[in-house]
Amino acid sequence: MSAATDHSSEKSTAELVRDLSEQVGRLVRTEVTLAGRELKGKARHAGLGAAVAGAGGLFAFYGGATLVAACVLLLALVLPAWGAALVVAGVLFVVAGVAMLVARKQLRQSAPMPSPVLESAREDIQVVKEARR
Repeated sequence: MSAATDHSSEKSTAELVRDLSEQVGRLVRTEVTLAGRELKGKARHAGLGAAVAGAGGLFAFYGGATLVAACVLLLALVLPAWGAALVVAGVLFVVAGVAMLVARKQLRQSAPMPSPVLESAREDIQVVKEARR
């Protein structure tokens, strides 16, 4: 009789598969919840960092504008103020033009390359397709 009770206490294959699918589902939900919490914390830090970087960039912009004004005032000691402003503006436009030409050259040289992640995913899809046949 003990053999009969031992056999009745064992789960059938269908019950084991059902339990496994429930446990996997629970595990996936738990992992997704944990990942969401982690991303929220990281997003909060990233948002704060971006705001501080933006403020720093704004202050740097104003500092640069003040330096440009100082250059105009310095040059105004030897030229009329309008001439000094015109010379400084011209120099700034030349610097901007050179920067744009360098950027254009760099962008033309950079051909879009598939990332290793995309290549790996394509290989995985190919392996699954071949295994299914």
